[in-house]
Amino acid sequence: MKKILLAFYMTCVLCVQGQQIISLEGAWDFLQGDPIGYSGGVPSCYNDYVMLPGSMLTNGKGDPVSVKTQWTGSLYDSSFFFNPYMEKYRKEQIANTMGQQDNTMKFPFFLTPDRHYVGAAWYHRSVYVPKAWNDQRITLFLERPHIETKVYVNGHEVGRQMSLSTPHRYDVTKYILLGEKNDISIRVYNGIENVCVGQDSHSVTDQTQGNWNGIVGRIELQGQWKKLYIKKVRIVPNVEKQSCEVEVELKNDFKGIRVLPMNEYMVSLRVRPLKPGTGPYIANEMRQAYSSKERFIVNLGKNMQLWDEFSPQLYQLTVEAGDDVYETTFGMRDIKTNGRQLSINGRPLFLRGTVENCCFPLTGYPPTSEQEWLHVFRKCKEYGLNHVRFHSYCPPEAAFAAADRVGIYLQPEGPSWPNHGVKLHRGMKIDQYLLEESKRIIDEYGHHPSFVMMAAGNEPAGDWVAYCNDWVKKMKKYDPTKIYAGASVGGGWAWDDGSEYHVKGGARGLDEWNRKAPSSDDDYYKGIEYPRNYKVVTDENGNAVPNHSPIITHEKGQWCAFPDFNEIPQYTGVYKAKNFEVFRDLLRDNGMEGMGPKFLQASGKLQTLCYKYEIERNLRTKDYAGFQLLGLNDYSGQGTALVGVLNVFWREKGYCTAADWREFCSVLVPLARFPKFVYSNKDTLRVPVEAYNAYSMPITGVNATYSITDEKGRLVKNGILFTGMLPVGKNIPLGTVQMALDGIQKPTKMILAVQLSGLMQNHWEFWVYPSTFKQVSNFKDQGVYVADSLDAKAEKVLRKGGMVLLTAAGKVKLGSDVKQNYLPVFWNTSWFKMRPPHTTGAYINQKHPLFKYDFPTDDWSNLNWWELLNKAQVMNLMELPRDYQSPIQPIDTWHVSRKLGMLIEARVGKGRLLMTTMDITNNLEHRLVACQMRQAILNYMKSDDFQPQLQLDMEIIRHFYTRQAPAVNMFTNDSPDELKPKIK
Repeated sequence: MKKILLAFYMTCVLCVQGQQIISLEGAWDFLQGDPIGYSGGVPSCYNDYVMLPGSMLTNGKGDPVSVKTQWTGSLYDSSFFFNPYMEKYRKEQIANTMGQQDNTMKFPFFLTPDRHYVGAAWYHRSVYVPKAWNDQRITLFLERPHIETKVYVNGHEVGRQMSLSTPHRYDVTKYILLGEKNDISIRVYNGIENVCVGQDSHSVTDQTQGNWNGIVGRIELQGQWKKLYIKKVRIVPNVEKQSCEVEVELKNDFKGIRVLPMNEYMVSLRVRPLKPGTGPYIANEMRQAYSSKERFIVNLGKNMQLWDEFSPQLYQLTVEAGDDVYETTFGMRDIKTNGRQLSINGRPLFLRGTVENCCFPLTGYPPTSEQEWLHVFRKCKEYGLNHVRFHSYCPPEAAFAAADRVGIYLQPEGPSWPNHGVKLHRGMKIDQYLLEESKRIIDEYGHHPSFVMMAAGNEPAGDWVAYCNDWVKKMKKYDPTKIYAGASVGGGWAWDDGSEYHVKGGARGLDEWNRKAPSSDDDYYKGIEYPRNYKVVTDENGNAVPNHSPIITHEKGQWCAFPDFNEIPQYTGVYKAKNFEVFRDLLRDNGMEGMGPKFLQASGKLQTLCYKYEIERNLRTKDYAGFQLLGLNDYSGQGTALVGVLNVFWREKGYCTAADWREFCSVLVPLARFPKFVYSNKDTLRVPVEAYNAYSMPITGVNATYSITDEKGRLVKNGILFTGMLPVGKNIPLGTVQMALDGIQKPTKMILAVQLSGLMQNHWEFWVYPSTFKQVSNFKDQGVYVADSLDAKAEKVLRKGGMVLLTAAGKVKLGSDVKQNYLPVFWNTSWFKMRPPHTTGAYINQKHPLFKYDFPTDDWSNLNWWELLNKAQVMNLMELPRDYQSPIQPIDTWHVSRKLGMLIEARVGKGRLLMTTMDITNNLEHRLVACQMRQAILNYMKSDDFQPQLQLDMEIIRHFYTRQAPAVNMFTNDSPDELKPKIK
C-alpha cells in the first residue's frame, strides 16, 4: 500500500478554562479496514487521508451502495429487491455523458447515501507537544466518535471506549514525548454487536443519522496541571432551600517534591447570574483542599433566579484548583411528579413536545454546534412547543446548552431500542452497557437545567419491565434531580409500574372518526385513568384503584402528507432524497405528473387538521401531563414517514405556518366542544368553550369573545363569553356559543373564532345544510337514468344519447384493494406492510363546474367530506387516458401512487355518463352532505356545464365492475414488532 505523506501539521496551543488545548482538527491519514492479517497494534502505512471532524461519508469514503449493502436497520418491505418496476433503481452505476460513473442506486425506504461502510477504520496524525507541558496531565478528547475507539500513542495502546452518547477521553500523559512529534492512531469501529443497542436505535441506525464511522465535534489534546486538577464537578440544585450543592472531585498526579506553596492546594468557587445586570457574585469561597472531594453549599438567597421555559435564567459556576479551572452554567429548577401531574418549581407543568429522531441529512450525524441546536429549539418554541424527546439516543453537549438558553425541557434516552433481535434482562450485553451508558450521560450533561427527565430507551423487548423498574431505582439514586421513565412505549406494551412518569401510547389518535362523524367534545380521560395493560389493583373495599402517575402521550399523531418534490434540491450533503425521486417517478409513470404540488397541499391541510383535533383532545383531557409528537418535522426513515408539517430540515412546506399551528398548540389555547361539525338549518348551534392555560401564573383581565362568519368573511354573530381571570390549568369554562341556524338557507361553510383578549385565537369550521331537499322524493326524474351498475337499460340510454348516473358505491372491483378512511395514512404503508388506510386525503378540483351547484368545498377533504369519503370505495383509473384526473381524487400511498378517483365523467356511445363511488343513495334523510352531493350532481348533469370531453368505450366502464387491479406485493411476511401481539 502506498503511504500518503501530509505536507505539514500545524499545532496551535490555546488556553481554555485553565486548560492548555492543542486542536487536532484537520487532515488525518486514513486506512479503511484493518490491514490483511491484522492481529493488533498500529498499521505500518496508510493509503488515504480524511478531514476531521467528520465521517467517512463526509469525506467520500466507504463502499458504493448496492443491493448487497448490509444496512443497519430493519426492513419490512422487500418489494425493492423483487418488484420489476424497481429494477432500474437497483442498478449500482451507469456511465454518464462524460464517461464517468454515476451511482443510480435509489432506495425507497430511507435517504440514500452514495457510500456505506460498517467495520474498522484507522485515523492517524502526528502532533508536536511542547516541553512546557512537562507538568501537565494530557488527555486526548474525542467529543463524538462512532462507535468504538481504540487509541494508540507512539505505538503504545492506551485503551478502548465505546460510548455512543458522551465524549471519549484518554489519559495519554505517560505516552507523550515532550518537545517532539507524537504519532496518534485511532481505530474506530462502527459495528453494533458490542454495544448491543438494537439495529433500529436512532443512535446507530441507517433509518436516521446512519451508522457512520468517524469522529465529530472537538478533537484535541487537553493539558491540566498535574499537582491538583479537577476531575469531575456535580451540581445539585435545591430550590426549596434556595441553595445548591457543588461537589468537586479532585486529583493529584504530581510525583515529585511535595513541598509546595499552600495556595497550590487551594480550591475556590464563584457563582454569579449569567444574565448581565441581574446581580453581583452570589458566592465567592476559597478553602484548602483536604480530601479528594470537596463540597460547597452555595446560598443563593431570596432573590434566587429560577430556570423554566418562561424565564430560562442561568448561573455561571467557576471552580479553580491550583492552576486548573472548571467553568460551566447551571440553573435552579425542581422537577417533580404529583399524582398524574408534573410540576416545575412547585407549579403545574404541561408538556407539549416533539420527538427529535436524529435526522440530519447534510452530515448524517447530530450537530455539535450550539447554533444549530438553537435553530431547532427556537423552531419548536415558535410552534408552541416546550419539550423535546430524543428517541433512543442522547445528543451532544451543544443541544443541552442551547435548550438551557431557549427554555426547552429535554428527555434524552439511553441510546437503545432493544427490540428486533435485542432483548432486555436476557443476559445480553445491552443490560450492563445501558446502565453504564445512562450514568455516563448523567455525569456529562446532568448539570444542565433543561435535562429534566430520562428514559432507558424506546419500545423494548424481553423481560423489560423488571429491567426498567430496576433501572429507574438505580438512576434515581444516582441523580435524584431528574424524573425517570423505564422506557418510551406504544400502547401495546406492558405497564411498567416502577416508572415515575410514563411515556405511553394508547390514549391518542382519532380512531373514533373511523366509526362515527367527527366531533370535538370527547377526551382521553379513561385512557389515562386505566391505561392499556395497566395492572389494576383494588383497595380494601374491592374497588379498582386507577393510575395516579403522570402519562405523556407517546409518539402522538404520525399523520402523513404527500412528498414535497421541491424539497429534493435541499439535500446537498451526504444523504440524498433518492426515495423522493422514486416517488416522483411513480407519480409520473402512473399519469399524474404535475399533481405532486396539489397532492402535497391537499394532504398537508388534512394532516394539519388531524393534528389540530388530536392535540386539542389532549389539551381537553383532565390530568393528561402532555404529549410528544412524532413529529413536528418529517422522519427520513422506516419507509419515509412524512409526518411533519415541517420537513426534515425544520422548514415549512407551504400549508401550515407557525401562527396557524399556535392556534391549537400553545401555552394558552381556547377550545370548543363541537358535538358535530355538520348541521341542519333546523338545528341550534350549542358549543361549550373552555381554555387551556399553561402559563406560569394566572392571567387576569381576560375578555373571551367569539365571532361566527361565513366562508366569505361576512359576520353572522358575535359576543362576549367571559371576563375575568384564567387560572393555571385545563378545562377552564368560558361559556357557550349558541345560535339558531334557521336563517341559513343555502349550504354554507361557517367559521367560529374565539379570541382571548388579543393574546390568542383559535377557530373551527362547521357546515350548515338545508334540512329537506327535493331529490329525496324525486330521485328518478330530471331526465337522468340512475343505476348502481351498467345494466342493459343504462347501456341502451347511452347508445341513444341519454344521460346516465352510476351510483357504484360498494360495487366496483377495480380499486377495491385500496382501503380508504377519512383519516390519512399512519406513518407509512411500507413500514406497516400496506396496513390500511392507503390514502392520505383527497384532492378536490374546486374549479370543477359540479361545485357551482350548491356544494361548498375546499380543494381538500375538509370535515364536510367525512360522510362521503370515510370507508368509501375508490376507482382505480389505470385504464383511463394518462392526462385524465378525477375531480374528486383520493391520494394514494406514495409507495404505489395508483391513479384513483371517486367520480368520473365521459361520453359513452352517444350519451353522457357520470359515475361515482360516493354513497349518494342510502339513508339520505340522515346524511345531509350525501343528500346535497346527489342534488348537486343531478343539477350539474341537467345543466349546460355537463359536457364531458373524455370518450370511453362501454367496455372500460364495465371493467370497473369486473376487473381486479394487480395486487401490491410487499414480498415479505414480516412486520414491525408494534404489530406483533403479546409483547412483554
